[in-house]
Amino acid sequence: MPRQEYQESLSNLRDDVLYMSEVVAERLRLGLDALEQKKEATAEEVVDGDDEVNQMYLDLEGQCVDLIALQQPVASDLRFIAASFKIITDLERIGDLAVNLAQYAMDADRDVFPEVDVQQIGVETLEMLESAMAAYADEDPKACYEVADRDDDLDAMCEAASSIVVRDLIEQDPFGDGSEDAEAYLQDISRLLLTVRDLERVGDHAVNIAARTLYMIEDDAELLY
Repeated sequence: MPRQEYQESLSNLRDDVLYMSEVVAERLRLGLDALEQKKEATAEEVVDGDDEVNQMYLDLEGQCVDLIALQQPVASDLRFIAASFKIITDLERIGDLAVNLAQYAMDADRDVFPEVDVQQIGVETLEMLESAMAAYADEDPKACYEVADRDDDLDAMCEAASSIVVRDLIEQDPFGDGSEDAEAYLQDISRLLLTVRDLERVGDHAVNIAARTLYMIEDDAELLY
C-alpha cells in the first residue's frame, strides 16, 4: 500500500471511530430520554439500533486488524491503531448499557425515589464520553486527565444516589401499611439501582477511552491502571 493510501487509511479509521462514538452517544441520550419521558417508542429505537452499533464494531475491528497485519505499523501508528481498537470496544459496551437503560424504561411501572436525579447522573456520563472522544480527536493529553478527574465526582454522585435508596428503605419501611405491592415495588427499586450502576459504568468506559488516548498520544500508561 503506497504511503499516501496508508495515511488515508489511518485518517479514515479515526473518522470512523469518531462517527461510532457519535452514534453511541445518541443512543445513550435516547436511553436517558426514554427513562425520563416513559416513551416506549424511544426505548425501542435504542434497542433496535444495537445491531447497527455491533456491526460498526465488527467493521472497525476488521480495519484495525488489516492495518496491523498488512502494514506492520510501528511506534505512534501502532499505538494509534491499538488504542482505536480498545476504544471501539468501550464504545460497543456503552451501546449495550444504553440498551439496558431503554429496557429499564420499558419495564418500569412508576418512578420511585424522585429525589434520585438519574438525569443529572446521565448528563455527567454523557459529557464525560463526549470529552473523552474530543481528547481522542484532538490528541489532547490534558483533556484525558480531566476526564479521569471527573470520574471521582461521578462515583460520588452514584454512591449518594444508592445511599438515598437504602436509607429510605430502612427508615420509612414502605411496606408497613400493606398498601404497596411489595414485589412490584422492589422490582422498581432494583431497576433504579441498576440504572445508577450502569451509568457509573458508562463513566468507567469514558475513563478507559481517555486512558487509551493518553497512551496513544504520549506512550504514557499512567491512566491505564
